[in-house]
Amino acid sequence: MDATGAADRGGAKLFEDPDFPPDDTSLFHDRSTPIARLQGDITWRRPQEICERPTLLPANISNGHAKQGSLGDCWFLCACTFLLNNKPLMNKVLPPKQPRWGDSTYGGSFHFRLWQQGHWTDVVIDDLLPCVGSALCFSRCNTPSAFWVALLEKAYAKLHGSYERLWAGQVSEALVDLSGGLAERWSLQSGEPEEEQGAVRDSDCVRRRRMRLDLSLLQPVREECALSCSTHRGPGGCSELDQYHAMSVMEWLDTETVSGAMIRLLRIRNPWGRSCWGGAWTKGGAGWSSLHAACTSELQKRTEEGEFWMDETEFTSQFDDITVGYPIGEDGHLKSIFTGKMLTRSHQLAGRWVNGCSAGGCRNSSSYGSNPKFWLKVCERGEVLVSLLQQRRGRSTKPPEGGPNTKHQHYQAIALHMWKVEKKRFNLARMLNKAPCASTNCHAYEREVVLHAHLEAGYYLLVPSTFLAGAESGFLIRVFSSSPISLSALKSPGGPSPPSATDADWETVYFRGAWARGRSAGGSRNFLSHWLNPRFPFTLCDDLAGTSGVNVRITLHQHRPDTDLHPIGFHIYKVPEGTSEKNLPRAVDPLASCVPHCYTQDVSLSCRLPPGTYALMPSTYQPDCPGNFTLTVAHRIHRKVVKSQEKLGKAIQEVSFISGITS
Repeated sequence: MDATGAADRGGAKLFEDPDFPPDDTSLFHDRSTPIARLQGDITWRRPQEICERPTLLPANISNGHAKQGSLGDCWFLCACTFLLNNKPLMNKVLPPKQPRWGDSTYGGSFHFRLWQQGHWTDVVIDDLLPCVGSALCFSRCNTPSAFWVALLEKAYAKLHGSYERLWAGQVSEALVDLSGGLAERWSLQSGEPEEEQGAVRDSDCVRRRRMRLDLSLLQPVREECALSCSTHRGPGGCSELDQYHAMSVMEWLDTETVSGAMIRLLRIRNPWGRSCWGGAWTKGGAGWSSLHAACTSELQKRTEEGEFWMDETEFTSQFDDITVGYPIGEDGHLKSIFTGKMLTRSHQLAGRWVNGCSAGGCRNSSSYGSNPKFWLKVCERGEVLVSLLQQRRGRSTKPPEGGPNTKHQHYQAIALHMWKVEKKRFNLARMLNKAPCASTNCHAYEREVVLHAHLEAGYYLLVPSTFLAGAESGFLIRVFSSSPISLSALKSPGGPSPPSATDADWETVYFRGAWARGRSAGGSRNFLSHWLNPRFPFTLCDDLAGTSGVNVRITLHQHRPDTDLHPIGFHIYKVPEGTSEKNLPRAVDPLASCVPHCYTQDVSLSCRLPPGTYALMPSTYQPDCPGNFTLTVAHRIHRKVVKSQEKLGKAIQEVSFISGITS
C-alpha cells in the first residue's frame, strides 16, 4: 500500500505516526471482516490531496454529520453525532487551535482526547487517511471538504489497535469514550428470549420495560441527551436495513393531529446517508395527511440527507433497543436522565477481580464475600448513580458462534449490589446474606452497568462481582451524586460467621504500600539492601480441627502503567515466637516465595501454611525502583453459603456486525 503526501508544498517533512503507520498493520486485526477485500487497493492520502480546501469542521455545523463508509462502525458514528450538539464536549475531544492545512503551523499531525478507564487520554495521529482511488474508503462528513470525522475515526482506531477492531460495537461504549459520562441501553422488544422466560422479574427490569413503553420518562433531558436506536434482527425490519445497524434519534416531539389526537414522531438519521424506511411518514406518506398543513411543511423541512420520520408505534416495532447518553453540562457535570438534576459530586476508584483472591463470583457462590468491597458515604439524602465499568479483554472481530460465553469473549457478566450499613463494624457474612437495598439485579455481558437510587444519609457497602467465580478483570467504580459523598475501598472485611463443617469461604485482607528510592526499595534477595523492603504481618489460625494447615492465596499488584512495569515478586517469612516482623533474622530463609520476578501487573502464589505469624516482603528485582503496590492475602475459612439464586441477565447483541457497504 502506498503512503503518499510525505511532504508539503515547501518540501518540509510531514509527521508520519510510527505507532500507527499507513500500512496493513493499522488496517487489519485478523482480516475477518468485509474490509479484508480492500487489501491491496488502499492508498493513504492527506486531506489536501483529497480535496482543494480541506477543513476540520464546516462553517455550517449541520453539514458536519458523519456518513458511514466501508467500515461497520455505525455505533461509533452515532456517538459522533452527540459531539456536534455539544460544543464544550467537542472542544474537549478535539482541542481548539489545531493546525490548518496550508498554514505555517501545519505539520501533518492532529491531537485528540478520548476517555479511557477514568482518564482523558491524549491521542496524536498523522493525517494520512485510507482511500480507494482518491476518495476516503471509511467514514467522512456530509461535506466532503470537512475531515473531523475521518480523523477522529483514525484516532479511535489507533486507540483500539486497528480500523478492523472498530467493526461491531455498542453505541453506549462509544458515547462514554467520547464524553467521559454514562450511557444506558434499554430493550424495545416486548418478548424475551426463550431461555429467559423463567427468569425472575425484578425492579430494574420493570423500569426498563417502562422506558420502552413511554419515552416521556426522558422528558427532563429530551433536548440534551444522546439517543440512538438499533436493530439486531434479520432482514424484514426497516426496509433495506440488514441486521446489526445503529442510527441516531435527532429529535422526538408530540404534535396534534387534525382530529385533535396527539401523536409522537421521531426524526431518525441513518449513518449510511440515505433514507431506509418506507412507512407512513416518508415523503408523500399517508401519515402526513393527518397533520395540519403548516405542521407537515415545517417537519418535512427539518429532514436532511439520510433522515426520515417515524411515529412511536413504527419506532418500537422496527427497532430492538435504544441507547441513552446522559447529558454533560458545560462545566463537565453529569445530568440525571431520570430527574434532570445536575449530579455535581463524583468519585471513582479502580479495582480488580483476581482469581483465588478477589474474584468471588455471584451471590450463588460461597466465595461471594471475597469480592472487592467499597464504602459509599452519603452525607445527605440525594440522587445517586453508581456505575461498574470493566476493562475489555482481547477482542475478536469474528462472527459470534454459540451461546453467551462465545458471544462475549471480551467481557465478563457483571453486576453491582449495595447494602445499607447501620454501623461501620458489622458481620460481613450476615450482611451479605440479606437482600441488598439496591442493585443492577441481573449479571449482564455489558462493558458497564449502572445502579440508580435515591439514598438517605449514611454508609453503604458496594460489592461489584462477576457471575462466575475466578473470572479475572480490572474495573472502575464511578459514583455521581446530587449530594456530598465519599468513596473508599474497604481494606479488610468484617468478622467471620460461625463455622460450618461443609462449606468454605475466603477471608481477605488488603495491604497498601510503596517502594521508595533510597529507603524501602531494596530489590531482590540478590542484594544486601533486600531487607529494606516493606514488611507486612499476618496471622493464620487453624479454625477447623484436624487440618494440616491453612490454604493461602497471595497476590501482589503494582500500580504502574503496562508500558512502565517493574519486575516484581515476594517472599513469605515465618516470624519466630516472641519477635516481630521488624526483627526478622537476616539469615532466615523464606518459607515460600513468588519468584522469579516478573514484568506483570500482578503476581500470585497459592500455598498451604501451618498456623502461626508470618511476614510478607514484596520487592522489585533491582533496588531503587519506586512505585506503589497492593498486597491481597486471602485464607480459607468456613462459613455459611449466601442464600441467593442469581441468574444471568439478557445477553447483549453486537450492533452493526454485518453493516452494509456503501460506495
